[in-house]
Amino acid sequence: MKYLFVFVLALILSCNSSKKDKTVLESPKETVGVSPRMAKTPKLDLKEANILAQLPLNCIQLEYPNKLSQTLGSADDLKPPSALHPTFYGCFDWHSSVHGHWTLVSLLKQFPNLDNADVIKKGLLENISKENIEAELHFFNNKHNKSFERTYGWAWLLKLAEELHTWNDKTARTLESNLQPLTQLIIDKYLEFLPKLNYPIRVGEHTNTAFGLSFAWDYANTLNNQELKSLIEQRTKDFYLKDADCPITWEPSGFDFLSPCLEEAALMKRVLPLKDFKIWLAEFLPQLSDENFKLAPGKVSDRGDGKLVHLDGVNFSRAWNLNKIAKDLPDYEHLKDIANYHLNYSLPSIVGDSYEGGHWLGSFAIYALNASSALE
Repeated sequence: MKYLFVFVLALILSCNSSKKDKTVLESPKETVGVSPRMAKTPKLDLKEANILAQLPLNCIQLEYPNKLSQTLGSADDLKPPSALHPTFYGCFDWHSSVHGHWTLVSLLKQFPNLDNADVIKKGLLENISKENIEAELHFFNNKHNKSFERTYGWAWLLKLAEELHTWNDKTARTLESNLQPLTQLIIDKYLEFLPKLNYPIRVGEHTNTAFGLSFAWDYANTLNNQELKSLIEQRTKDFYLKDADCPITWEPSGFDFLSPCLEEAALMKRVLPLKDFKIWLAEFLPQLSDENFKLAPGKVSDRGDGKLVHLDGVNFSRAWNLNKIAKDLPDYEHLKDIANYHLNYSLPSIVGDSYEGGHWLGSFAIYALNASSALE
């Protein structure tokens, strides 16, 4: 069945490839090299959604190349990716496969008439089956891999679960039910791990604590999981409440796809009452209140380099965090322009680009576009 799905999908994509219009993701000319105040708000429409959907479609059932990142307990653990992770084996690594599945769910939820919608649903049901999720659980329960994907992959798994829960579709109910045992395992892992974490991880890559807590908080808030939400709120305050003068001028580092300063600020926006957040933000990033504040986008020198292309990701994650910070704060309205500028800067680069970026950047772009549209 799996190979039939891949064959049908390949035929569809090959037929569509000659018609693919990359210009819809082209950056507006006036946004390049000018003041962010002139940046247009990018929109995600059906035409763009069909183009962006091709990125995960091209990889969620593509087994190689693959980066397993597992710890081997014995020779018995040497198995193909599809045997170890029958649900999330594609798109180069586990976490990218998870947010590739999230991408397809998000697009179907927003655009029910997406091209190949029925084929996409069949592929999702094939991958996220009860049997496949049981195998995923088996991997996580192995004593040598209990911290696997902590906390970046955990966060995206909960984001996928949240997206399924809020998608009003019978396919979503089946997928949510099938995924639930793994969802619960990840919740349990957060509940076990967070009380033991004495210091937050403040890097611009996968292990960033603020990012992991933000997506987990979103899930807990949406599904009213009070135990997880309360723990995240407490740990967030423990980690960040006394922070001040975040050195955003040090960012980005060469391989960043997250902004440590902005991830933290967006998390605190979730957790604190608005009045308290404004007081905290004035101490943490006082320069953000200046209407003339500028932030240059990250520049990628080689999109064939899997690490250097991270900087397109930092532009998208900056955009969604800036919009989160600015929401309901008129004094920070100008941050939306900087967010738009970052989005427009990197959007043209993710379609038709190398696999190093294409296997994951579409998810970041869509999440950033969703965050932008949520402000309207």
